[in-house]
Amino acid sequence: MARHLRIEYPGAYHHVYSRGNQKQPIFLSDDDRFYFLKTLREAHERLSANFHVYCLMPNHYHFVLESPGGNLSQIMHFINTTYSIYLNLKHDRCGHLFQGRFKAILLDAESYARILTMYIHGNPVRKGLVKRPEEFMWSSAGVYFGLMSPPSWLKTETIVRCFGGNLKTLRAEHDRYLRSNADWSSVPEFARAERIGILGNDEFVEKIRKSHLKLTLNQSDGEVPEIPRLRKRPDISAIQSDVESRLGTTNRLVKKVTIFIAHKNTDYRLKEIGEFFNIGPIAVAVAFRKIRGEIASSKPLRNAVAEIEARVFGGGSVSNG
Repeated sequence: MARHLRIEYPGAYHHVYSRGNQKQPIFLSDDDRFYFLKTLREAHERLSANFHVYCLMPNHYHFVLESPGGNLSQIMHFINTTYSIYLNLKHDRCGHLFQGRFKAILLDAESYARILTMYIHGNPVRKGLVKRPEEFMWSSAGVYFGLMSPPSWLKTETIVRCFGGNLKTLRAEHDRYLRSNADWSSVPEFARAERIGILGNDEFVEKIRKSHLKLTLNQSDGEVPEIPRLRKRPDISAIQSDVESRLGTTNRLVKKVTIFIAHKNTDYRLKEIGEFFNIGPIAVAVAFRKIRGEIASSKPLRNAVAEIEARVFGGGSVSNG
């Protein structure tokens, strides 16, 4: 399975989530949940982890986590390992508790922590566990709704500030969000975040690209599929021009190779690529699959595509295996 890109630096905020192996429960009792929260406190005390939002669902969890020391992986290794050992010993079980590595999306907290907070707190409501977020005792909603005092490891200032510093506004926004049945996947930045590992606007993504990913983006992307999509995005017309220059303007593969390179190496949506060629998204997907097969079976074509990608995106060759 391809690794997910880790973007770690001091002061970074992340949306972190992890699911039980084969979607099995990760909490078997309230004692387990209390122990997990105790582990978060220890991560705060030992590793300076700051948690701003959390929700412990039956088979997965969500955090908004800030790592002042830039040590996200260390924090999450401590949390997942400590809790897995505890659960296996207490319930006489063995094997992996979590489904693969934890997921972490770098967060532009200033712009997106507000809607992410409502999404996380809304999980138990959407799953029918409670009718209102604050009724679920295993999330931070009770703190933000004024029903309980925050534990030492839960920092509320950032989130409250995202709601204008007003808890009444925070509660009203949660109500509106849940009444609207909002689908966050329809927000372009959220859909892109699932692909590139960054939740933020174009300016934020560009800032991260320049300040924290310069070396990473020049490395081979064979194991980290998000890296190509974080490279500077050229116009599709520019990609097509380079393809024509390498293959010839009359070559039957120009269109398909352009589609392949644009879809593989950038965050252009199928609809955007299709609009350029005046075809539908499904046709783009079909063309992509067909040319991917041709590239895989033809060494000369693989080499040509690699040359085009290196010229278009810079920073060395791109794997087309």
